[in-house]
Amino acid sequence: MEEDNKLLEKLDVILPILNEQQKRIYLAAESKYLGRGGKTRIEKLAGVSHNTINKGIKEIDSGNPIGLDHQLRKKGGGRKRKITEEVWSYIERFIEPYTRGEPQSPLQWVSKSLRNIEAELKKQGLDISYRIVGESLKEKGFSLQANRKTFEGKGHKDRNAQFEFINRRVECYFSEQQPVISVDAKKRELIGNYKNNGTEWQPKGFPEEVNAYDFLTDAEGVAIPYGIYDLKKNNGWVNIGITKDTAEFAVQSIKNWWYNMGIYYHNKATSLLITADGGGSNSSKGKLWKYELQNLSNELGMAIEVVHFPPGTSKWNKIEHRLFSYISKNWRGRPLVSYEVIVQLIGATQIAKGLKVDCELDSTEYRTGIKIKENKMEEINLIPNSFHGEWNYSILPQ
Repeated sequence: MEEDNKLLEKLDVILPILNEQQKRIYLAAESKYLGRGGKTRIEKLAGVSHNTINKGIKEIDSGNPIGLDHQLRKKGGGRKRKITEEVWSYIERFIEPYTRGEPQSPLQWVSKSLRNIEAELKKQGLDISYRIVGESLKEKGFSLQANRKTFEGKGHKDRNAQFEFINRRVECYFSEQQPVISVDAKKRELIGNYKNNGTEWQPKGFPEEVNAYDFLTDAEGVAIPYGIYDLKKNNGWVNIGITKDTAEFAVQSIKNWWYNMGIYYHNKATSLLITADGGGSNSSKGKLWKYELQNLSNELGMAIEVVHFPPGTSKWNKIEHRLFSYISKNWRGRPLVSYEVIVQLIGATQIAKGLKVDCELDSTEYRTGIKIKENKMEEINLIPNSFHGEWNYSILPQ
């Protein structure tokens, strides 16, 4: 930093008394003297383009004498380091209407790249380089940014009240030493030598080679992980389906969790609390979901209470960031080439805080389109809660 400051002071003294050719040659000489990285440092400090320095280097190598008695470029010529406010107003017309979603903007339906903005400016009779446009955008606080997933839809007026209700029910079950689980299905994964997001340590220059395309028709199958996370015991169970994510599959996953893991930790349980989002195979409106829960309640001889998260809040479900996120980290950068690989990777998921995960392959074929008739629904021993019974309800053994 100190060297750059000294060099900048020297440039400020010498450059104003040189003509264009002399400036090019002097800057080129300085960059050669600095060695590796010198050209970049000079470009930054002097505010010139790499083309200027490259031309100076060619002039040095040519051996031609330097002109001392004339100016090679008219006064005021050359690249402008900043654009005027008038020109910036034209750029704003392209950028800001896009951010407001106005279809009248010339760049509304094409990429807002620097070169496209440059082309639009030229249509207005303004010959402004895309590099100058880029510098101006940065000065005005703009930067290249990807989309961010934050908006989950319009919030319900009782959103906070439902969160408070869920919290009270969880605390109540904890105090009575009863099990509380969070359930959800992870996104479907293709089985095969396909790219998996994330990076993994490999010898330099030898990345894991995978298929260029991930077509479903070329896959060896699909894996549908349905997870159950025990909030009190900090352990998880993942049931890997191979057909469809249906309500029957979801309840079977909970049943498998109970017989393989839950019963050992909660052998004195008399009721079970399930927290779930409001859509998918465990939808709050799903008839088959409630019908299958009734069958499970009958089999276990246990009351099952369900509380659904309000619309647009599925990411708040504990399973998302206490189980699924760690599974994704554990298998990052590894092609999921077989069901065995998926089961082993999920089963090996662990963290320092003591998370324990078990996994099993469920080869049952689950059918879609199963309809539950109204007379069957009337047989379900369902007791809706007085507060949003469509979200909060209990199913008792028949």
